[in-house]
Formats: sequence, structure tokens, C-alpha cells
Amino acid sequence: MAGTLYLCATPIGNLKDMTPRAEETLRGVDLIAAEDTRNSLKLLNYFQIHTPMTSYHEYNKVEKAHELVGRLLAGEDIALITDAGTPAISDPGEVLVRMCMEAGVPVTSLPGPSACITALTLSGLSTRRFCFEGFLPFEDKKELEAVMEDLREESRTIILYEAPHRLKKTLLWLYEALGDRKVTLCRELTKKFETVTATTLNDALSWYEDRAPRGEYVLVLEGRSHREKAREREAAWQNMSLKEHMGFYEGQGRDRKEAMRLVAKDRGISKRDVYQGLLELSERD
Repeated sequence: MAGTLYLCATPIGNLKDMTPRAEETLRGVDLIAAEDTRNSLKLLNYFQIHTPMTSYHEYNKVEKAHELVGRLLAGEDIALITDAGTPAISDPGEVLVRMCMEAGVPVTSLPGPSACITALTLSGLSTRRFCFEGFLPFEDKKELEAVMEDLREESRTIILYEAPHRLKKTLLWLYEALGDRKVTLCRELTKKFETVTATTLNDALSWYEDRAPRGEYVLVLEGRSHREKAREREAAWQNMSLKEHMGFYEGQGRDRKEAMRLVAKDRGISKRDVYQGLLELSERD
């Protein structure tokens, strides 16, 4: 019978955030797979947990996952932990989880600390709808530009992670691609020097112009408002003649009645107004 993979959330700063269930699980499994065994050893020593560890990180995630799945299939129970927070979120753990599911290995998640959710609740921005982007892919310019294009139109609150040495670069990219937006910068969450700063991208850039960012950051960014997007779409249609607008929809194979309905909706007018406008154009022609 296969063992179970336990995804154990660990503190993102304050060690008192460790859950009793996570502590009990880490004591009871056969093996702990840790992103950085040196970092995790401090956590285990604090709780006097002596379970054997092995490294599982970005650079060995595929090869090591095969090994771990083999041990799980042999009946061992394994806990997966990341440096801080919940495994498999912007983390190589997602590869191991997928391989376990494909192999029929049971996987369960022990909920606990998560930097992205902690920051969202502190941000003062909308929490009803949000998306998680993680770290921006600066190593791939084409992918970065594609991500920025998506974020430009994103109406949900956006959550990103960033390291201190890249923070200024990230703020500049966001400002140039998205324009000025509200942003909350959350630094060193749950730690002694936790700071939460609600500001704008422009003001954040000015603040860090002659200051060096310190600590790990979570950025919570305001999404683009539906009202602004609607105004922009309406303005684009207004630059098109009524005849061209009708032609746009009829060119898609829509009948005249449906095209008139869509044109009216786009332009914020009634179907009667569309009909009258087309009639006047016909009479002038």
C-alpha cells in the first residue's frame, strides 16, 4: 500500500504560527523533503523534530520527484515543506504533486501560513476577486511582455512576490506597463520588522529612488476597473463610423438584427438610434 505525501505549511516568519497538526505530521512521517535543508533544520530544531530530511528544490525537482514517488509507492509517508509558507505555491512542489497524482499516490494538504493570502488581507484592496502571479519572469523577455499584457487588462486584485534586489525593477516595469495604480507593499510578514505600506506605483518608485529595499516583499496591486475598461471600449467604437461598426459584426456572419443589437450595446445607445442612424446614412448615399 502506498504511503501519503503531506504538504505541510510552515511559518513565513513567526515560528509561533506553526500548527499543531503540521508539527505532529513532521514528527510522524518517514522523511521530510525540504527546499533548503539548512534553512529547514532551524525550524525542526526549534520544535525538536528529528525526522530525516532530503533536499527537493528547483534544480532537482524532476529527478528527485521520481525518487520520492518510488519511496511513496513502497509505503513510506513523506512530508513536503518549502522555505516558508505553503508548498507548491510558486514552488517546485507542484511537480511532485502532479507526479504523485499520476502514480496514484495519496496527497493531502495541511493548511497554514501563506504569504500571498496574508498580504491580501492586509492590503486594503478588494479581496473579492484576486489572482496570483508570483515572481515576474525577467529571465524571459517574451514571456514577461506577455504577462504584462495580461496584467494590463486584469480587473482582479493582483498578488506578486519579489526579492529586495529586484523590487525597483519590478515597480518600474509595472508602472510603465500598467500606468499608476494603487499598490500595497508588504515586507517581512509576521516578523519583528513587518511593514505594510499602502501607496501607488509612482510614489513607491520615488520612495525607493534613494533607498535600498530590504527583506522579502509581497506586492498587492489594484486591478483595472471595469468602468475604465468599458469607457476605453466605448471610445474605440466611437472612432469607428456606424457603417464600419455594422460591417465589423456582419463580417463575422451575424445577421443584421444581431449586428444592430451589438452595435447599440457597444456604443451605449438604443437599437432605434442605430436603425435611425443607418437610415440617415442610406438616405445621404
